[in-house]
Amino acid sequence: MKLTISINLGGWSFNIDEDAYSELKRYLKNLELHFASEESSSEILSDIESRIAEIFRSRLTTYKQVISTEDVRYAVSLLGTPEDMSEGSTSVRDKLSASGYHRMYRDPDHRIIGGVCAGMGAFWNIEPWIVRIIFFILAMMGGLGVLIYLILYIVLPEAKTTSQKIEMKGEPVNIHNIKEAVKNEFDSVRKNMNL
Repeated sequence: MKLTISINLGGWSFNIDEDAYSELKRYLKNLELHFASEESSSEILSDIESRIAEIFRSRLTTYKQVISTEDVRYAVSLLGTPEDMSEGSTSVRDKLSASGYHRMYRDPDHRIIGGVCAGMGAFWNIEPWIVRIIFFILAMMGGLGVLIYLILYIVLPEAKTTSQKIEMKGEPVNIHNIKEAVKNEFDSVRKNMNL
């Protein structure tokens, strides 16, 4: 019999066994120390916690309601460790460049109307203006482009979290990519505020 603890992680409640809680706490503390010098450290840590919560939610089933040490280790293996980032070993580079889960979303950051074309451009790694021209041509040839656009607008979810924005580009959602995405967003906001 193991003692379980109730925690709140990324806005979600989880029951986690005591050993797993200790390991998760140690991992999060290492991340906190690693990112302490970063200007956007609280945002980076918040996004990492949200990603861990997403991973934990995917591991729970009707029959399994408690996060175990195995689940924490699985999340750490997907995200990587601060030591991985600082060592720069080749296996880490391979892991960081490995193809991630690729899903199509609407891109709210680069949208003109609804983000469908920008999302499709990010998914296929092409410029959004190319997709926009295709939709425009289809719209001029009988309105098919408008119908397809509306259907995609309804069907495709909007990329709201950092993890979803990284998935949209087909990159793995790990601490390195989360850090880079948050830093880019932070720099973009700072640049817009200075203008």
